[in-house]
This record gives sequence, C-alpha cells and structure tokens, in this order.
Amino acid sequence: MLEYDLQFFAAEGMGGEKTEPATEKKLSDARKEGQVAKSREIANGLGLLTVFLVLKIWVGHMGYQFINVFSVIYGRIPEVVTFWHGNMPQQDTAVAFRQMLLQAIIIMAPLLLLGLVVAFLSDVVQVGWKPTSKPLHPKFSKLNPLSGFKRIFSVNALVELIKSILKIGLITYICYNYLKDKWPLLFSLYDMDLMQAIALIGGTVTDLGIRVSLVYMIISAADFIYQKYKFSKDMRMTKQEIKEEYKQQEGDPQIKGRIRQKMQEASRRRMMQNLPQADVVITNPTHYAVAIKYDPEVADAPIVIAKGEDYLAAKIKEIAREHQIEIVENKPLARMLYANVDVGQAVPPELYQAVAEVLAFVYHLQGKV
Repeated sequence: MLEYDLQFFAAEGMGGEKTEPATEKKLSDARKEGQVAKSREIANGLGLLTVFLVLKIWVGHMGYQFINVFSVIYGRIPEVVTFWHGNMPQQDTAVAFRQMLLQAIIIMAPLLLLGLVVAFLSDVVQVGWKPTSKPLHPKFSKLNPLSGFKRIFSVNALVELIKSILKIGLITYICYNYLKDKWPLLFSLYDMDLMQAIALIGGTVTDLGIRVSLVYMIISAADFIYQKYKFSKDMRMTKQEIKEEYKQQEGDPQIKGRIRQKMQEASRRRMMQNLPQADVVITNPTHYAVAIKYDPEVADAPIVIAKGEDYLAAKIKEIAREHQIEIVENKPLARMLYANVDVGQAVPPELYQAVAEVLAFVYHLQGKV
C-alpha cells in the first residue's frame, strides 16, 4: 500500500488554490521584506526625461564650460613640451587627463544628481517611504540551482524578455525615424565652426533623448500596471492560509473558548461565594434570579452581587434558601436587573424606587424597620 497526500495535487500548495486577496498582515510582512509593487522603468524613464529636458536648456552653457576646460588643459601642453625639450612626460600627461576628467565630472554632476533625485522620488511616490535592508541580506535559497532555473524559465522572465525587445525595437525605430532627416546636417559638421557643431550635436542629442524618454514613459506606465497586477496575484492567499493567520493573530478559537469558559466558571464561583451576603433575591420566578445587597457604608445604592438564568437561577435560589435569604418574586424588576446591571454594579437610578420597595418589604419581614 502506498500512502499519498491529496494536498500534493492542490494548486499552489497546502489549502488549495490561492484565490483570496492578501490580508493587511501579509502585505505588511511583504513590505518589511522589501516586496512591493514597483516598476523600475518609471524611475529610469523619469530620470532620463529630466536629464534631457534640463540638458536642452543647459547644453549651451555646458558647451562653453567644456571648451574652457579643454582650452586651459591644451594651453598648458606647449609649456610642458617646451620645458622638456619637445617631449611631454607620461606623468604630466596623466595629470592633465585627470584634471580634464575631474572638471568634466564637476560640470555634469548637477545634471546627474538631478536625475538620481528624480528617480529616487519616483520610487518614494510609488511605494512610500519605509526603507528596509532585508533585500540586501544574503539568502541561501538564491544559491539553489533549481530555483535559478525556475526564475530563468518563468512567466516573469518571459515578460521581461518581451519588454526588453519592445524597448529596443521602439527606441531603434524612434532613433532611425528622427535621424534619417538629420544625416545631411550631421555630414556637414566638418564645414561648421566649433560652436555651431556643438549646438547642432547638443540639439540633436537632447531632442532625440526627449523622444526616447517619452516613449520609455509609456512603456513604464504599462509596466507599472503589470507590476501591480502581478504583485496582487503573487500575494493571494488560500483559505487555509487566512485561517492560519487568523489563528496566529487572534489565537485558536477553541483555546480561546476554553479560556473564556474557565474565566466564566471562576467568576461564577466568586459570585456564589458572595451570594450569602445578599439581602434579597428577586426572581422571575423560574427563569431569572438576581441577588442584591445594600450597605450604605460601602455604596450609596444597592449592588447586584449575583445573577443567573434558568439552571443558574435555580442554583442561586437554592443557596438563598440554605442561608435563609428572602426570595421575592417580581417579574418585571428581575428582567430589568438581569438585562441591564452586571454583577458588581450598582442599581441604576431609574430602578431605585422599585428596589427600595422590595428592600423595605424584606426589612419589614425581618423586623429591621
């Protein structure tokens, strides 16, 4: 005989198919692990668009700065060559190159930083500000070859491949469609002076970059919708998972029921222990019983020290007879007290008159008045 588990054939693991929306707890736990619905393409697209828009305005100023840097660097070359009798040492060449590279970075730094800030803010807008280092922690499961093959040959990998092909195809088409009318101008660069050539190249690059960025943003919007759908689908839960989560948060209903039962039993024992102190037990006469005690030195109003229904009411009356406590039948008053006053609470003002009449009757029987 071979043992088998039918849950092995259930979709998405234990509990059947994942058809239920994710709970707030699961979404919160996923957020702590760094799992959010986010499109990286939006950050890239906004960053590129910002860079090219600013570059279109600032490209002339950058061109002048680059020309000044090159003029200063190349202006020093004749001095160095003359000093070394026609030869420029390798060390001086490296210094000149480093200086030129440093100045170029300084010129482009504000533009690049602006792109990074826009990309960062786009991520914050998508998922909010709640940083976590969990995605940076090493996971042994990532070294599993089987998991690696699953990631390579998965639906998500196919979608990413299609998205990459679509981006390359669209960008190639946009570049070709824009540049096909610019080739004559680009071939005439040799006939232009330096500033005209810089202006032409800068305008061509920025205009092309803006067009590519706008198309990239359209792709990013579609990718964001897909990522939201994929994340919602991945976060779905089975009915069994929801039950298990509820048990973890609220506790096992059976255990909670047993605890509640024990607490009620303890409360009833204390109530029965206090019952002999009652002045009177007001009954329905069969369904309800409410025991009242009045001590002016303790409270200004009578206190309900015990109450019960059916079996418990019969038990209260039995103990009352054993301790020779007066039992008074008053159906409306018994119902009102049972329904509106908890054990240990004082009688409400609207019932003062009715309870006072019962106590006066009991005290008269006992010869206290």
